[in-house]
Amino acid sequence: QVQLVESGGGLVQAGGSLRLSCAASGRSISTYTMAWFRQAPGKEREFVATIRWRGGATRYSDSVKGRFTISRNNAGNTMYLQMNSLKPEDTAVYYCNGKRLGSIPEYWGQGIQVSVSS
Repeated sequence: QVQLVESGGGLVQAGGSLRLSCAASGRSISTYTMAWFRQAPGKEREFVATIRWRGGATRYSDSVKGRFTISRNNAGNTMYLQMNSLKPEDTAVYYCNGKRLGSIPEYWGQGIQVSVSS
């Protein structure tokens, strides 16, 4: 099993930046496709960004494309989300997600709050 823990959230003004980290333990995430999701109060959890297990191919939701950058450091067993030009609508709890190719379960972190003020 893999345990995922998010860090780096907080309160920032619109236009500012935050860098989220997702630290994995238990197993290496080198063979896992990783992703970020978020959930605002009263809304469904939505996809933000993903990075594949090999090759580093990335994909972003339209709402964050051009502002957010997902990356990973397999040696450090950590995934990141660099968030620039933040908007109030980015306010949500952000969740780290991982899934290994061919496996059934997905692993989730506990989530971390990101709040963007006007």
